[in-house]
Amino acid sequence: MIVSTKGRYALLLMTELAKDGGSVPLRELAERQNLPYKYAENIVGLLVRAGFLESRRGKAGGYSLVKKPEEYTLAEILKKTETSLSATECTGSSESCPHAATCPTLPVWRGLDETVDAYLSQYTLVDLMG
Repeated sequence: MIVSTKGRYALLLMTELAKDGGSVPLRELAERQNLPYKYAENIVGLLVRAGFLESRRGKAGGYSLVKKPEEYTLAEILKKTETSLSATECTGSSESCPHAATCPTLPVWRGLDETVDAYLSQYTLVDLMG
């Protein structure tokens, strides 16, 4: 499992919004994190579609969290921004690997996936706010 820049920046943008506590224009968010505007726009779009952020138009517009910072786990944010958090391709389902029924290593990979999920689920945006 490798967390992409998209996942890492999603956590940074969400943390920035959690710290601010209000509605922040996307351009300002991108500048604070030194991100290209278009890249930040792509990530924020994913987070809006996931129901994590809402956007407001107008002079006081921008993006804000839908819920309180302590209600967002790092696991749920990364699951929405990453293609997969699995250690291997074969842990998705039994159909993804023709050897799943007899594979002696499959329980190890599933256990690793569960450990990663449990670890990331114990942290929220509040933990990143420092």
